[in-house]
Amino acid sequence: MFQVDIIEQCKQNNRKAQLQLYNQYCDGMYIVANRFLKDASDAEDVVQEAFIKAFSKLHQYKAEVTFGAWLKRIVINKSIDFLKSKKQRLVELEEVHLKVIDTENDDKWLVEDAITLNDVKSAINNLPDKYQYVVMLYLIEGYDHQEISEILSISEVASRTQLSRGKAKLQEQLTLKRNGTRY
Repeated sequence: MFQVDIIEQCKQNNRKAQLQLYNQYCDGMYIVANRFLKDASDAEDVVQEAFIKAFSKLHQYKAEVTFGAWLKRIVINKSIDFLKSKKQRLVELEEVHLKVIDTENDDKWLVEDAITLNDVKSAINNLPDKYQYVVMLYLIEGYDHQEISEILSISEVASRTQLSRGKAKLQEQLTLKRNGTRY
């Protein structure tokens, strides 16, 4: 069955098609939610809520992006909403895929070899929430500033500013760690 056919059947409340779509995406969406939340059961709850919302709003899906990308945005929004409602910190990440970061003055930096994955996780977790969200969405999830502005309901300028400030704080924390000072 083609993806478009499954989605059309889901729009008609076909439970078998909904289960098939759920089974196809649930593991990947759980990984996304788990990157943001501290607790595995919270991630499971958020994924369930995201699927409920996705199925109830499926008529709004226009196939301008893949279904997976559309669903991922819902999962991220639900995760952020959950964190905001509980005022929790972002979780430690299982994997951190940092790219070379261009700072405002076009200097490039990479983390030092002595910096461990746990150091990077800890530094991201120590960022203020408004920087954490933008850093996570940009560096980890790969969203651009337009997408981040839509997800967080902020302007693209605010997204760029918060990313720049978040990267500066992250670099500062990792530099302090490298020099043997605790942050």
